[in-house]
Amino acid sequence: MVLLLSSHNVIRYLHKAGLCSSEEGSNADSEVTRTSIKNFNLLVTLTGENKLLIKQEKSIAHEGKPQEFFNEWLFHQLLQEFPVLGNISAIASLVVHFDEENSILVRNYLKEYFELASFYQKNLYFPKAIASAIGASLGELHRATFNCRKYHDFMAIAPQGQFRYQFYNPAQGIASIGPEIFGNVPTEALKFYVFYQQSENLEAAIAELAYEWNACCLTHNDLKLENILVHSRWDQLDNCLVRLIDWEACSWGDPAYDLGTLVASYLKIWLESLVVDSTIELEESLLLASVPLEALQPSIIALILAYLDTFPMILDYHCDFVQRVIRFAGLVLIHQIEENIKLYKCFDTSSIQIFEFAKKLLTKPQESVLSVFGIAESEIVKLFVKSAQDSYQETENKLLRLYYDKTRLRGC
Repeated sequence: MVLLLSSHNVIRYLHKAGLCSSEEGSNADSEVTRTSIKNFNLLVTLTGENKLLIKQEKSIAHEGKPQEFFNEWLFHQLLQEFPVLGNISAIASLVVHFDEENSILVRNYLKEYFELASFYQKNLYFPKAIASAIGASLGELHRATFNCRKYHDFMAIAPQGQFRYQFYNPAQGIASIGPEIFGNVPTEALKFYVFYQQSENLEAAIAELAYEWNACCLTHNDLKLENILVHSRWDQLDNCLVRLIDWEACSWGDPAYDLGTLVASYLKIWLESLVVDSTIELEESLLLASVPLEALQPSIIALILAYLDTFPMILDYHCDFVQRVIRFAGLVLIHQIEENIKLYKCFDTSSIQIFEFAKKLLTKPQESVLSVFGIAESEIVKLFVKSAQDSYQETENKLLRLYYDKTRLRGC
């Protein structure tokens, strides 16, 4: 029988799991933190102000198939198995316990860190140093695991009694809808599906992105601002500014998707501050946003420059990497619209404007690079292409040329 945690039995569970002593348990305090549709979270404060975050998958009570936290536990095991990855401070695992049978995950709570999304929302201040730290940390992760078979094989481990034939490709369009949608989605929200299905070039752009998806390194796959923590003294430190958390969706994936998800998170701050009026054209509405894109662009540029500075070789494998990031950002925005429809049953004028902008990112990526970053793609990559090409040329010069300069017929 599955054990369902609550504020009444969590201390007893921690004591039984050996995560706290009887003395700590007697003085411990627990509170329910932010919960989602999938997870139930409890924050426990032990003696000495040590804190543990306990998460349990809600669906375990109904389906009996724990899946949500296995990847995060596998990620924790990966860092233990290969300490060189654990040295990347921003991704250091905080997991201390995993109960697969009850789908419970326990990790240390970083009391000196705060959530980046809340910081931005509260202060409307977007320091470039924070964005640079995120870009460098992500680039370090992708570079360290890029095309490394031993990491790939480790992440291919499946939960007990199950199989993992392939890694999930997140570059998917909106799923086909059936008659049941009319009972779950309000009439106004159905417009989203109409707009999507009427846009053949949008579906074609997503299909192309899915076809080009290249799983080549370890990726977080849910790198929104809520999953990034910033140190409370970030402006006084030279390192350890950020921590990437909630690795539940991590797997072997496409690096452009992680970066695209981050870019979409920054764009969302701007897009959600648009002036909404049916009489105002999209371009005018974008200019009247209460949080102008110009306020976010320095951070968005700092993010991708720091990433490319850490991992310039990605441009050798994907010369259109920046455009791929923009296209993934558009796809992430579209999926967020659908998620909001499912959660809040809402698709208003603001959502329509976000949809139109996301569509532009997917179907006109070259033009959109200039819109998002404020500079052309050539200006972004020019600092890194030469170093990447030089490294490639050095390798090429060591190879023996196995072909003639001119085509010759056999026997001539």
